[in-house]
Order: sequence, then C-alpha cells, then structure tokens
Amino acid sequence: MRVPLSWLREYVDLPATETGRDVQAKLISAGLEVETVEQLGDGLKGPLVVGQVLTIEELTEFKKPIRFCTVDVSTANGTGEPQEIVCGARNFAVGDKVVVVLPGAELPGGFAIAARKTYGRNSHGMICSSDELGMGDDGTKGIIVLPPETEVGKDAVELLELVDEVLDIAVTANRGDCLSIRGVARETAIAYGLPLRDPALLDVPGPNAFGHPVQVSDPFGCDRFTARTVTGLDPEARSPIWLKRRLQKVGMRPISLAVDITNYVMMELGQPLHAYDRSLVQGTIGVRRAEEGEKIVTLDGTTRTLHAEDLVITDERGPIGLAGVMGGADTEIADHDDLENASTDVVIEAAHFDQVAIARTARRHKLSSEASRRFERGVDPLAAAAAAQRTVDLLVLLAGGTADAGVTEVIAPSAPHTITVPANHPDKVAGVDYGRETVVRRLQEVGCDVYGNSAAWNASLEGGGRATGGKDDLIVTVPSWRPDLTEGNDLAEEVIRLEGYENLPSTLPKPPSGRGLTHRQRLHRRVGRALAGAGFVEAPNYPFIAEQVFDQLGLDADDPARRVVKLTNPLNDEEPALRTSLLPGLLGALRRNDGRGSHDLALFETGLVFLPREEQRVAVALPVDRRPTDEEIATLNAALPEQPRHVAVVVAGAREQAGWWGKGRPADWADTIEAGRAVAREAGAELVVRKGQYGPWHPGRCAEFVVVADGTERVVGHAGELHPRVLKALGLPARTAAMEIDLDALEQVGDNTPHAPSISSFPVATQDVALVVDTFVPHADVEAALREGAGELLEGIRLFDVYENAEQLGDGRKSLAYALRFRAVDRTLTVDEASAARDAAVALAGERTGAVLRS
Repeated sequence: MRVPLSWLREYVDLPATETGRDVQAKLISAGLEVETVEQLGDGLKGPLVVGQVLTIEELTEFKKPIRFCTVDVSTANGTGEPQEIVCGARNFAVGDKVVVVLPGAELPGGFAIAARKTYGRNSHGMICSSDELGMGDDGTKGIIVLPPETEVGKDAVELLELVDEVLDIAVTANRGDCLSIRGVARETAIAYGLPLRDPALLDVPGPNAFGHPVQVSDPFGCDRFTARTVTGLDPEARSPIWLKRRLQKVGMRPISLAVDITNYVMMELGQPLHAYDRSLVQGTIGVRRAEEGEKIVTLDGTTRTLHAEDLVITDERGPIGLAGVMGGADTEIADHDDLENASTDVVIEAAHFDQVAIARTARRHKLSSEASRRFERGVDPLAAAAAAQRTVDLLVLLAGGTADAGVTEVIAPSAPHTITVPANHPDKVAGVDYGRETVVRRLQEVGCDVYGNSAAWNASLEGGGRATGGKDDLIVTVPSWRPDLTEGNDLAEEVIRLEGYENLPSTLPKPPSGRGLTHRQRLHRRVGRALAGAGFVEAPNYPFIAEQVFDQLGLDADDPARRVVKLTNPLNDEEPALRTSLLPGLLGALRRNDGRGSHDLALFETGLVFLPREEQRVAVALPVDRRPTDEEIATLNAALPEQPRHVAVVVAGAREQAGWWGKGRPADWADTIEAGRAVAREAGAELVVRKGQYGPWHPGRCAEFVVVADGTERVVGHAGELHPRVLKALGLPARTAAMEIDLDALEQVGDNTPHAPSISSFPVATQDVALVVDTFVPHADVEAALREGAGELLEGIRLFDVYENAEQLGDGRKSLAYALRFRAVDRTLTVDEASAARDAAVALAGERTGAVLRS
C-alpha cells in the first residue's frame, strides 16, 4: 500500500517538521512493515511552468515526426516572449495547456535542461510528459495536457503536487484495514497520540424503497449490498488534477472520472466499489453463486468460464461481474474519449463479500485485483454506506450529476464480535506488567469497546476515572474494521505492539551445561560437511509440491509416496501438498540452474519429508501463559504427520573437468551410490548396495540401499540414473542421476560409538583373484561372500575389473577381479597364511554364488 504523506496529513495533524522517515519509524514501531519512503520530486529544480501552445510547425525532413513549437509561458522566462521548443510528441495541439521546463531547470535523475540546437532549430526548454517528471502512468503515454482553465505561467511543481513523500507499506494478510488511507491514518494517529479525522464519518441517508432493485440470493457470500444512483453526469467532465495525482501516487492509473472516483474512494476508505452504466443494466441487480459453465467477459476483455463456487453479480441477462474481483464488460463505464457512448447515469455498488469466497475466485481465475486484495484480507462492512455516499458526493461535485433519492441497502443480520479475556492476559503473554488501565486504553485506541464484569468498574471507566476494582475479565467488542481480532491472543498482540515490541525484555534461557547439540543435529551437520567435501552444493527447497509431479516421476498408482498431507491454506494453489520426497524440489533446482547456463551440477539437500498417519487427529492449542506439559506436547506431536529426515543428491554434466591434467569425467550413477555410502559412513551404519528398481530410476541402472535391523532387511533409499521418460517430463539434462536415502533410518541402525582407526606396523599382503560368475549374479553378493570367507585377516577388498567375453568365458558369464588386502595386528603374515585366507574366501564365494577361479 502506497501512502502519500500529503494525503495522510488530511486526517492526522502531524507536526510540520515530521518527515516521511519519522512517520516510517513510528509505524514500524507500531508493527507495520513500512519498506521504503519514496521522495517524489527529489532532484527536481525549477523553473517548471504552465504554458500554452501558440504555433506548431511540422518538420518533415527528418526520419521521425518533429514539431517546432512556440509556447506562451507568460513572464516565467523573464521576457514575456513566446518560448521556442522542439518536440517529437503528437498528442497536443495549438491552444493546449502544457507543462514546460525552462533552461536552467533540472528534472529527476539529474537531467539538466539548457538551450540547444537540434534538428536545425534552437530549442529553449522542453514540453514534458508524466514519465519525464516522475509522475507515474497517466494513461496518455505522451505530453501532459492540462485543463483549459489552467493559468498560463503558473508554477507546475505546485500545481501537479510533484514534491511529496510516499510510504510503501507491505500490508500483512491480517491487516486489511491498512489497505486504505483511513486505516493507515488511524495507526498514525495512535502512534502519535493525535486525534483522527475519520473520512468515513458522513451523513448517510437511510434506505428506502426507491433505490435500484437488488436481490441477494446468497447472504453468506454477500452480507451487505448498498446501491446508489447518480444521473445527469457531464460526459465531458474530466478528473481534476488533484484526483489524478493522488491515484498516481498510490500506484493507480487514471481512466475516466467515474472510475477514478470509485478507485479514489477505495483507496481512501478501503471499501472496493463498482460503477455500472445504468443504461446497460437490465432489471434487478442480483448476487448469487454462478452456475457451472456460465461465461462472462470481464473488464480485461477475457472470456471466463465460471465455477459453481464463484460469487457473481447479475442482471436479467446473467452475470455482469465477478463479485469482489472484477466487473463485466457488458456494463462498463465508457472511456472519457468516447463521447458518443458516454455514461451519464451510473449505479454505484458498495458491497461486503465473504473473504474466503473472493480469495478462491481470484485464485481460481488467476485474477488478482485491488478489490480482491482487500476483500481477501477483510473489509469494514459498516463502511459500505459511507463509501457509497462519498462516491455520490464526488460525482455530484466533479461531474455535475444529481444524486437519486433512492437508497438500496440489503443487510444480513449479524452481531458484533465480542471476546471475553482476562485483564492480565497481555501481561502473561508478554511477560510484562502492563496493568489493567494500559490494556483498556490501548484496546480503546484501536476502536474496541471495553467493559468489565463489575458495575463499579464500568462506571469508573465511562466516567473517565482510573479503571480499578471489579473482576479480572474484560468484555471486548471488536471494531468492524478489524475482523482479524478473533481471540484473546489477538487482543494481547494489539496491546504489545502499541506499547512497543522494542520495550519487551530479552530473557535468554539458561540451558544446563554439557548438553550441546543432539546426536541427530550432529549427524545432520556431519552429513552436510561430508557431501560438501565431496563436491556437492547444498540447495534447500520449499517443502511444497504439486501432486502431478508423482506422475512425472513415474510412481505407481498405489505407491505410498502418493499419500500426501494437504495444506488448508497453501501459499500456492499449484503446490498444495507437503513433500514426501526431496527429489521434486532438488530436480527443480537442477533444472533452473541448467536453464541458466550452469550445466555441471552436483546438488544435495537434507530436509524433512511429511508422511500422513493412518489415524487423523486434531492438534490442540497449547497454552501461552505456562510451559505445556509433556502430555500436551505428546498429544500435539501425535496429531502431526511423521517427519523423517532424508538426504538427496542430484548430478548432471561433468563430475571432473577436463584440462591439462586429463580428459575429465561425466557425472554418472556411481557418484550417487558413493554419496549414499558417504552418508551411511557418517551415520555409522552398514549399508548393503544391490540392484533395485523403483519409480523415477532407470530399471537397469538403479541401486537400492538396504540396512539390517534386528535381523530384518529394510530398504532405506535408492540411487542411480533417472529414466529417460522422467528426464523428458521434468525437462532435465540427459543422464541425470539422483540418490535419496532415509537419514533417520540410518541413524537408528548406526553405531554411535566413536572408533579410532587401527594402525598396524606390520606389512600388508596383497592377493588378487578373478572369479567367473553368471552375468546376473550381483557383485555385492560375491564381495560379501569373499569378505566373510577371508575372515579377520582381511583388511580391505576392492573390485578393480569387470570383463565379459563370450569366446573366452562363455555365454552369460562375466569375470570379476578383486584385490584382497590381508594384514595381522601382531605379526607379518606368511605367504601360506595369506593364500589360505584367499582360498577360503574363494571357496565360500563358489559355494554361495557359483563363482570359479578364472584360468
């Protein structure tokens, strides 16, 4: 929300010395996120005056149209003579009033103006556009043409209000009241302790039977609808300069007088409005849910197919607007240049719609508007009548219209929201003794009506005395413009923020000595360091996914990973679920980086995945005035999904770069398997790697990771090259490989005992063996048999060659060559001892896998 300081001062008598930076500091202290203060007109130096175009000479000898103009600037140039100016714009004519910057002036951005010769003529100044003056979009894309009654020679800096300060506020989702000048002015008045001149305090006539007919069929979706009619508008009336400038300063483009007025009132009071051309509205205006498949052409010219949950405005023909989002083209107010179809009679709509319904409609149609942004965050329902009256008053004042006597107001019965809260509740939440009087005063400042349970206490309060005595409970009636205040904690937050977050004491907990990080935290860090040391780069991702990604990953229809936890209010409708795997986010990061020119990639992530429980439970709200009990914490945890920590890596491109040292090497499936082994080593877990097949991995290049716990095997992850179909579906580079493993499962089976490496002073004995086995026999089975058969003397084993040749080995056979390292801790092994251990290893491998020594 952009808030001009000049507009803010109309409702709050700020000290003349207060700057935008001062107001920013006050509002930030009160809890509003004021991101920047824009200095409009910064660097602008006069003279900048109003001029009238006397003559225009078209210069046709150049490639683009050029005009040589004489402009009357009165005595602003010191001589009273017409000013000669060369200009390329085409949207003005002789007699028009324009903005002229004279030599010696300087425009924003350090652009100095001086007399110079151009296109064969002497140009003494410049005729200005809105962009050149930093005014924002005025819809003309050309020279500023001022109203005919503007005085020649008048200072244009003052006329156009070019010097101002604009506060840019990032309004949070719960503070819809601050999406208006009225709301920000209220917060400013509270911050400075000054009175507020509320622009919504207007004399509004009561409803009668003579207004435009309105029928609300869905009172839950629309609990208030006000309709007012203004007739006899001057079709040639234009928005005055002050109105256009205020719209530009808040970031809106002037369109036409009627539309500009509705936008102005929306920015002023926070109530979205819509103006219908009454001659185009047929019959009763209605509010209902759309019929599935109905169509409407909105003001942006797009034909939209409606959903049955969409709330629509209708007349006898059908939908004429998406309620709270955007009006329809059928009843659009004509542009001010279209005098033939100019709107002279308008119907003003000021309604209050359900927040959730408008938010869903806007997201469903991907149509976010200024109106929908406000309704999503909450609009003051009691402001509708005042906003309609303010619009009518401005139309009568600026467009010469006549307010129709009829007033339509459809209201669904409702009661103000009341909260009962202990007077010391803010004290308990903040850990500060505010006292009952401060709590009541702060709540009253935000607009709440506060009463106690004691008649004496209430009488003292109403009489202006000190609030003492009575019971501890306060009965608080929430103001209509603060729908976000729903419970006691919300009221406590109001007291705390107005008293100043900076005044809250900092009390750091004192943990018992010697605890430090948990084992899980230390493991997490060790894994990250190990992968980073292996050349991987950490790439954390958001935990949100779209369910269609499971189809892209090739998961079976009954795969448990497809069971997801869905968010009630997702940040992005396209990603409404929590991840069950780290791969979608990590592969997305790889795709983005590859698309931006980084083709040699090795990324990793450690993070939680979310697995729904079989039994769904509702989480309880924990207390804030004491530490929750262990039972309460356990109940809360039982309602949460299971959240194991996983580790995943993805690789693509070159793993080792080519250079003078060698040819380099592309990344492949072996790198991901080794990454899995590195993670298992850090966890102290024994990992079995064997051939597997799962989801996104290539069936012939996929390994599964297995651990053994209590004699039972458990698959804890997979690694290998991704399937070509997955690469195509996700837009990934060829031969991309990935690994994902359950770190919590490794932690459970891992040995947490530190092991110092054993160092022997005796030499190693090396024996090589080449074993011939069937092609389908996994290397891991052969290695396991050799390791077990060799016994305690075996220090290490390494596969260094795989050979296949049908002529020498036979069909369906392969040769696996291993280097065996033997060493004893207390002696030098003899050749016979090493050979005996080798023969025992080969014998067991032959018994289990059918391996024979290669001759």
